[in-house]
Amino acid sequence: MKLRGVIVLLVITTWLAASGGCAAPQKTPVRVFFAGSMIIPFGELEKAYEAQHRDIDLYLEGHGSIQVIRHVTEIHELIDVVVTADYALIPMLMYTARIPQTAQPYAHWYVKFATNRLALAYRPQSRYASEINAENWYEIISRHGVKLGLADPRFDACGYRALMALQMAEKLYSQPTLFDDLITDSFKTPIRARQEDGRLIVRVPEIVETKDNTNIVLRGYSIQLINLLESGNLDYAFEYESVIRQHGLNLLPLPDSLNLGAEQYADQYARVQVQLDFQRFATVKPLFNGEVIAYGVTIPTNAPHPQEAEDFVAFLLGPEGQKVLQKNQQPLIVPPQVDHLDALPQSLRALCVAMP
Repeated sequence: MKLRGVIVLLVITTWLAASGGCAAPQKTPVRVFFAGSMIIPFGELEKAYEAQHRDIDLYLEGHGSIQVIRHVTEIHELIDVVVTADYALIPMLMYTARIPQTAQPYAHWYVKFATNRLALAYRPQSRYASEINAENWYEIISRHGVKLGLADPRFDACGYRALMALQMAEKLYSQPTLFDDLITDSFKTPIRARQEDGRLIVRVPEIVETKDNTNIVLRGYSIQLINLLESGNLDYAFEYESVIRQHGLNLLPLPDSLNLGAEQYADQYARVQVQLDFQRFATVKPLFNGEVIAYGVTIPTNAPHPQEAEDFVAFLLGPEGQKVLQKNQQPLIVPPQVDHLDALPQSLRALCVAMP
């Protein structure tokens, strides 16, 4: 009799499962596309958030910051939260672009919540690692045989910021041909810099392809350079300080006048601009101004799960999210700053202040 009871119980359980009677509740998928430089802290944020929100399944994708926005405005994917390493991309590329079905902008607000500094990453085994220092780094990375990693400036904020730093380095170190020697001459269609109206303008062509004999190694976004460094296929790479520390690599800080992380040099950074001469975006020609690095977050107007997106952004900007970022060496903007407080969802307003 006991065995028959077990069989009956198994039959009932199987029938309930097949009919949906014991099916687990469906989780809400929330898609978060973020700058690849935050891949490690966002992995931790995902675990912490889902542990508290059992009904949410976060889908995270890291890309170059420009590519993150292209997924929304050009590829027309439905994404709940957008995080970029350059806040300025949000108003430039999402405020101006319109959702086809509604003619509404893809975003109405952004929050600046984190910052960073540009630096050089390397290994103890990198060529000339025992010689490189704050005074000679530009000469070391220009030497024959030294492999230097650069993120593609057409898709990644770290890539166009590296071009800015190298252009500013010419004046700082009195090396007027540094940019041409290292960058311009390395590409089949040159990336050129020129002086215009008191500004240094770097122009990136539609096709960016390195020459066969160049020292430059180009990848779509900066985080892809880390594996090449770790495997010995690169000697140095321009990266953010937080990323270098997260991966335990050697870090050579750049001077504050170059690293795009010091407020006192904001006027100097502003003298450099990168222009993209290609039509990746249908409605705007991107122009990137030299500014102090600031990460931005927004919720697209057509986000499929706006309330769940708000909850995640609140977690990111709140004490628990900020703790995860700090643990991972990510410098913060405290308190986070919003451009349009009146457009910000009500649930996020207590976490932010209006931009000065």
